[in-house]
Amino acid sequence: MGSAPTRRRVLATGAAVAGSAALLGPLGSTASAASASASASASASASAAEQTTAGAKPTVVLVHGGFADGSGWNEVIQRLQRAGYPTIAPANPLRGLTTDVPYTAGVLRSIEGPVVLVGHSYGGAVITNAAAGIPNVKALVYIAAFVPDQGEQLGVLIGKYPGSIIQAATRAVPYANPDGSTGTDLYLRADGFRAAFAADLPVAMTRLMQATQRPFSASAFTDITTAAAWRTIPSWGLVAGEDKAIPPALERFFYRRAGARAVVEVPGASHVPMISHPGIAARLIQDAAEATG
Repeated sequence: MGSAPTRRRVLATGAAVAGSAALLGPLGSTASAASASASASASASASAAEQTTAGAKPTVVLVHGGFADGSGWNEVIQRLQRAGYPTIAPANPLRGLTTDVPYTAGVLRSIEGPVVLVGHSYGGAVITNAAAGIPNVKALVYIAAFVPDQGEQLGVLIGKYPGSIIQAATRAVPYANPDGSTGTDLYLRADGFRAAFAADLPVAMTRLMQATQRPFSASAFTDITTAAAWRTIPSWGLVAGEDKAIPPALERFFYRRAGARAVVEVPGASHVPMISHPGIAARLIQDAAEATG
């Protein structure tokens, strides 16, 4: 485009310079052709990028709960990755909502593109708070999880329906905070871990899980929920039919109140259905991704 005005100016100087203009003509044509080719290439690249973005799958973020770590999602992660979903399972600090919520929100803000956010157990309370006000979170998936509303405490909700034995199976261990105050960590005892947490898994596996468990602060049961992302973000839920940590009736109540688009119930499943039934958990997450994509 820049060569055409140049030729017009050269031709305007008269016949004596016409020869020069003629010499510049082929060069101008070559430059124009190169420019057009580059423009076409850029347009094609932009179009391809738009198509890639349009066809990209959302990132799945998996948030574990108390007494656990990201490895509990291993079998689910493998299935999601095989299906083409970028997947991460960040380490939930387990220091209570006042710490875990901003930490998780920071992880979410670091991700470009749409997110399907999944929470297990206490992780459900974390994602309920953390997703509020983050526009790229398109779906919430609750796996045997708490789904609190604003102003609620998990320690109160756990007693809404009978059936939980998790509190009786815990032991409290005090720890010192940097400011000199004392906090309390909760552990599941060796003699109560399997029954309360993972009764449908092999004994050898639950022994390993109990030995490597990550405790979480007792403040998680008294911290107050400050936001309820499920009021604006569509949700899905999985009920563990033989859950002895969060009663199945409480899970059903949570998902019904949140207006979950779909609820899957797994008869016989313990509190860790993402380990004992990873295919069902992964399928529910994919359903949420497909429905909101």
